[in-house]
Amino acid sequence: QVQLVESGGGLVQAGDSLRLSCAASGRTFSSYDMAWFRQAPGKEREFVALTRTSSSTYYGDSVKGRFTISRDNAKNTVYLQMNSLKPEDTAIYYCAARWSLLPSTSPSQYNNWGQGTQVTVSS
Repeated sequence: QVQLVESGGGLVQAGDSLRLSCAASGRTFSSYDMAWFRQAPGKEREFVALTRTSSSTYYGDSVKGRFTISRDNAKNTVYLQMNSLKPEDTAIYYCAARWSLLPSTSPSQYNNWGQGTQVTVSS
């Protein structure tokens, strides 16, 4: 198991940028796939981005070209740089971790979650 703590959320205007951070406990951070999901009120949890142990990355269609996921294994931290934010990006953003040989964008496949951080984008 790994403990995850997100930070960096807030209220911004459309077009602004924001960087989320997720700090993980444990000495095996580098062996975990790390992902970001988000959930807006009344909607299902949605895949945002994934960085694998190989540093390969995957993105949800709605954020491609605007968001960038990265990881710093020395700091046990994963980041989500969000640019050109839109009101529809408003949600609680969750960090998740998973150990697996195969990538997954399904939230049901992740068993380690942070508490979430609120991102609100005003128009």
